[in-house]
Amino acid sequence: MTIDVAVSGSGKMGRAIIDALARVDDMRVVACIDGLAQPGAIASPAGDVPLFGDAARAFDEARPDAVIDFTNAAWTPRLTEAALPRGVRPVIGTTGLSQDYVERLAAECGARKVGGVLAANFAIGAVLMMHMAKIAAPYFDAAEIIEQHHEQKVDAPSGTSIATARGMREARGKPFARNVPDAETVAGTRGGSVDGITIHSVRLPGLVAHQEVVFGGTGQTLTIRHDSTGRDSFMPGIMLAVREVMKRQDLVIGLDALIGLT
Repeated sequence: MTIDVAVSGSGKMGRAIIDALARVDDMRVVACIDGLAQPGAIASPAGDVPLFGDAARAFDEARPDAVIDFTNAAWTPRLTEAALPRGVRPVIGTTGLSQDYVERLAAECGARKVGGVLAANFAIGAVLMMHMAKIAAPYFDAAEIIEQHHEQKVDAPSGTSIATARGMREARGKPFARNVPDAETVAGTRGGSVDGITIHSVRLPGLVAHQEVVFGGTGQTLTIRHDSTGRDSFMPGIMLAVREVMKRQDLVIGLDALIGLT
């Protein structure tokens, strides 16, 4: 069966996804949606892809089975509002979404029996990094996360770092012990805190997506690190999610649930 897919967003990530979809045999790109773009077409290795400015019109005319969205927290709710009533299954990598929205999305997917996937990171190595951090969490009292992304990322800290910290706290069963200095001579130097885990966000040109989880204990440290050096690192996870979402009737949160880690 060929899965017809719409891609939300015509920027660098959207175009990378369109190109990746053109290289797999069981999927076909039928539309690209970008509320800020003029209707037209986007060239891909498989031919021109129709570009729509309106999500509802794209779904009505192209009739995709699924839509992949890596845009922003303002656009994603509007997209799923148009997708779910039409039975279009969302695969979402957008970060910064509110917990209220996630809960509403889960409820609507369940009520409509329309599958969905929402994940903080689609790189398989990043998912394994997060899993390993949860394994290590009960054995250390202190931990910090350093996450690094390109300078155009709109939110900080990353959704991956927040999800990692929350998973570590859940695995440990209580918050971590966090160092608070007596004097902070430059405000914000120690970074933010999630469940006692300090998160440091780096934003620089040349980076893609990188995360380091550092555990500290008596006489030792443990570092778990993952690096995405290109957007192609996300494509195997995205393709997996598209295939799996066709089998689901509810919202799946986290790629780990699709690769047998939960």
